[in-house]
Amino acid sequence: MGKGFYISKAVGIVGIVLCAGALATIIALSVVYSQEKAKNNNQVLPTDGGLTTKPTVTPAPTSTPSSELWDKYRLPKSLVPLNYYVTLRPHLTPDPTTKLYIFEGESTVEFECVEDTDLIIIHSHKLNYSDSEKTLGVRLTPVNDAVNVPTIKSAWLQPVTQYLVVQLNGKLTSGNRYQLSTKFTGELADDLGGFYRSEYKEDGVTKIVATTQMQPTDARKAFPCFDEPAMKAVFYITLIHDHGTIALSNAEEKGWSYYVFEPTKKMSTYLLAFIVCDFDFISNTTDQLLIRIFARKSAIAADQGEYALNKTGPILKFFEKYYNSSYPLPKSDQIALPDFNAGAMENWGLITYRETALLYDEAYSSSSNKERIATIIAHELAHMWFGNLVTLRWWNDLWLNEGFASYVEYLGAHEAEPDWNVKDLIVLSDVHRVFAIDALASSHPLTSNEDDIQKPAQISELFDAISYSKGASVLRMLSDFLTEDVFTMGLQVRTLPVNSCTPLGEAVIASKTDLPDTVHNIMNTWVLQMGFPVVTIDTTTGVISQKHFLLDPNSEITTPSPFNYEWIVPIRWMKTGKTQDLQWLKDKSATIDAMKASADWVLANLDVVGYYRVNYDEGNWDRLLSCPILFQRAQIISTVLALNTTKYLIREREYMPWQSTLNNLDFFYLMFDRTEVYGPMQDYLRKQVTPLFDYYKTMTDNWSKVPDKHMDQYNQVNAISLACRTGLEECQTLATTWFEQWRTTNINPIHPNLRSTIYCNAIAAGGAVEWDFAWSQFLNATIAIEADKLRSALACTKQPWLLNRYLEYTLNPTLIRKQDATSTIVYIANNVVGQPLAWDFVRARWSYIFTEYGGGSFSFSNLINGVTKRFSTQFELDQLEQFKADNADVGFGSGTMAVEQSIERTIGNIKWIEKNKENVLNWFLDEAKP
Repeated sequence: MGKGFYISKAVGIVGIVLCAGALATIIALSVVYSQEKAKNNNQVLPTDGGLTTKPTVTPAPTSTPSSELWDKYRLPKSLVPLNYYVTLRPHLTPDPTTKLYIFEGESTVEFECVEDTDLIIIHSHKLNYSDSEKTLGVRLTPVNDAVNVPTIKSAWLQPVTQYLVVQLNGKLTSGNRYQLSTKFTGELADDLGGFYRSEYKEDGVTKIVATTQMQPTDARKAFPCFDEPAMKAVFYITLIHDHGTIALSNAEEKGWSYYVFEPTKKMSTYLLAFIVCDFDFISNTTDQLLIRIFARKSAIAADQGEYALNKTGPILKFFEKYYNSSYPLPKSDQIALPDFNAGAMENWGLITYRETALLYDEAYSSSSNKERIATIIAHELAHMWFGNLVTLRWWNDLWLNEGFASYVEYLGAHEAEPDWNVKDLIVLSDVHRVFAIDALASSHPLTSNEDDIQKPAQISELFDAISYSKGASVLRMLSDFLTEDVFTMGLQVRTLPVNSCTPLGEAVIASKTDLPDTVHNIMNTWVLQMGFPVVTIDTTTGVISQKHFLLDPNSEITTPSPFNYEWIVPIRWMKTGKTQDLQWLKDKSATIDAMKASADWVLANLDVVGYYRVNYDEGNWDRLLSCPILFQRAQIISTVLALNTTKYLIREREYMPWQSTLNNLDFFYLMFDRTEVYGPMQDYLRKQVTPLFDYYKTMTDNWSKVPDKHMDQYNQVNAISLACRTGLEECQTLATTWFEQWRTTNINPIHPNLRSTIYCNAIAAGGAVEWDFAWSQFLNATIAIEADKLRSALACTKQPWLLNRYLEYTLNPTLIRKQDATSTIVYIANNVVGQPLAWDFVRARWSYIFTEYGGGSFSFSNLINGVTKRFSTQFELDQLEQFKADNADVGFGSGTMAVEQSIERTIGNIKWIEKNKENVLNWFLDEAKP
C-alpha cells in the first residue's frame, strides 16, 4: 500500500473539494449547522414553568445575585453522594382536579460529608414538597446511629439555580455519612425533559408512556439529586406502575408488581433512565448478554425491531475488541419512543431512541434510514464504555465524550454493514459539516474554561457541531499517527480530569512516526483554540505556511488564543500518486524541499484525515485539475475558477463527489434563488445532471429496480432530486405521475429510497389537493419514518397560504409533536417561498416559543440558524439585529450563540454577493448555452 496511488477515488476527489472550494463554498457549509445529524442533533434541557398548583414554601433568602452558595450554579464540594433509594409512581391518567398528569416520589440519598458544613444543597427543579412550610417535609438521619445529626432550621427552593436548600442548626462533620429523605410530586408533562409523558394511539386508543431524558441537567426534575456528571453514585430504583404496564430502568428487574430493580453501577445522574409503558419487545442472547428491543406493540408485531436486534450484538462485540474490555452490564435494552427530543440517549443499559432512529421497516425505510439506524446504535453503544464507564467531570469537556462517539460510530456501523463503505462518509457528515461553523469568528474551542460553563442553557450550547463533528474530526486525526488507542487507556480512569488533554498526553507513549512535540502539546493546539488553519503549499519553492481560516477575513476575533492561532499540523501527502513521508508544520511556515515540483502534482491531507484545508500555487492547481480523478473545485481562488471545475460533473457518476458538490452548491441556491442568477444557474445545473439522471434510469431499467451498491442508491436520489429541482421535464413528470397514482389508487408505487424527493417535488408542483392528501397520509401514518418523510415534503409546496397554515400547525402538539416543531419550521424556511413566512412567524411568536419549549432546548440553535441562513441583504441584517434587540429581555437561551453566528454569517453573505454576483451571473449565462 505504500506504493502508488492508494486513496480511493471518491475520498480523493472529496479531498480536493474540501481543500479547494471558493469562499462561497465555505459559507455554504454553514447551512449544515441547522440540519439534524443522525445521532444527535436535539438534546433536552430544562424548561421554565411547572405544576399549576404549588405548595407554599419559604421564600429564598435572596432574590438578587449574591455570594451565597445557593446562588451559585455549581454544587459545593462538601457532600459526596453514595447511594440513592428512589421510589416513583407515575399516574398514566390525569388528576381529576387539576387535569394534570403527575408522578409521586420518595427519595433517600446517602451521602458522605467531606467538609464540615451546615448546608445541604441538592438539585431540585419543578418538584413540589409538602408537610411542613418550614422544612418541606425533609428528614435528615445518620447512617451510623452513633453520629449526632443537627436539626433542620429551614428548607426552601431556589428556583433560579434549581436547588433544594436545607439549612441546619449545626454542622455535618467530615468523614460521616448521612441520609436525606424527601417526599415530592411533579408533573408528568409533555415537555420532553426529566420524567415526562409521551403519547401515542394504538387501535384508536390513546396510550401514555412515562419516560425520561436526563441529559444534561434534568434528573433534578425527577427527584432531588446531586445533578453533576462527576457526582457518581449507585441507584436503587423502584417503580410502582399500573396494571397491564411494564417498567424498565438501567439495571435488571427483581419484581413484577412493584418493579424493584437491582442496584445500578456507580454512575452519573444524567445516565439514569426509567420507563413505564405498554410496550412489547423482542430479544436474543449474545455470549450470555441479554439484548432486548422495546417498542409499541404494533411496531414489534411488524418486525420493525429486528434490524436493530440483529446489529446490536455484532456492534457490541466489535467495541469489546476495540476497547479491550467486556461490556460492563448484564443486559442491553433499547427502546423506541413516540416522543423524544434527541436522536437517542446513551442511558447505561437502557438506551432511548426516537422511533426513526431505531425501527426499520423495509416497506417504508430508505437506505439512508437504515444507515442512520446503524450509526446511531453504534454511537450510543460506544458510550457504554467511553462516557458511561469513563465520564467527563464537567460539561466543558463534552467534546471528548461526544466527539469520540461520533468518530467510532463509523467504525461500529462498518462492522455491522461492511459493504457500505460507511467510514468514508465521515468526511461529508462531520469534517465537511463542521468547517462551516468553525470558520466563523463566533466559533468556540473544543474545550472551555470550567468557570465559563455554569448555567443549563450554557451547557446546552455545547451540544453543537463543534463538540460532535469537530471532536470526531480531531480525534480521527489523532488516531492517524498514534499506534495505541488513547481511549482504551483512559478506561482505567472512572472520571476524566478537568483538563481532558492531560490523559491523552500521559497515556500515549507510542506513535506511528516521530512526533515534533508531545501528544499533549500537539493536541492542545487543536483543543484550546477555535478554528482551523488553511495550509498553503507553494510547489515552486517548497514553502508551506499556515493561516487561521476565516469565512470573513476581516472578522474581529474576540476570543484570545494561547497559541496565536497556529497549529501543529500533520501533513500526509503524495506526489503524482506516490505516497510520501509524513511531514509536520509546527511553525507559521517552513520549507520542505521534497514538496518542490515543476512537472509533478502534489496533493496534501490524504483521505482528509487532517482537520485543515489546503491551498496550492496556481501551477499545482492546474496540474491537479488536469488529473481526471482529482478534478473539483478550488479553495481561496476565484469563484469563476471554482465553478469551472464543476464542468467535470457531467461525466461523474460516483456519490461522494456529487454529494460534496451539491452540499456546496446549496449556497448558490440560498444566495441566488431570489435573483436574476437563478434562471441561468438552473439551466446550467440541469445540463450537468441530465447524464446522471439518464445513467440511473438505464441502471434501474426505467426506475423499476434498486441499484445494487449502497452509494449508488444514494446517488440515484441525488440524480432525481437535482433533475427535478432544476426543472427537467422528464423528472417532474415522473414525480407527479407516481404521486398521482398513489393518491388515486391508495397504492404507493414509490420505493422508500425515493419517497422523500418524489413527495417533495410532487407537492411543489401541485396545489391544495396534493397537499391535503399528503397531510392526511401524515396524520394516519403508523410508521414514524414514513411520517417524517411526509412532514418534510409538506414544506415543499409553493402556495404561501398552505405554508402559513402549516406554520400554525407546528405549535399545535395534537398535529405536530413537540419534538418535531422546530425542525418543521426549519423545513418551511428551506423553501424559498416559505423562508420569509417562517422568519415572520418566529419573530412574532418568539416569546411564546421560548417559554413553551424552554430556554434550554437544544433545538433553538437549529431554529435560529435555519430561518436566517438565506439572509444576504442589509435589510435582512437590520431585521436580525432588531430581533436580537427586541428579545433581549426574553433571551435566546441555548440559541444565544446561534444569533451571533447568524449575524456574522449574514454579513459574510452580503460581502460575498457584492463581490461575486456579476461574475457568477455571467458565468452561468455563458455555460448554460447549448
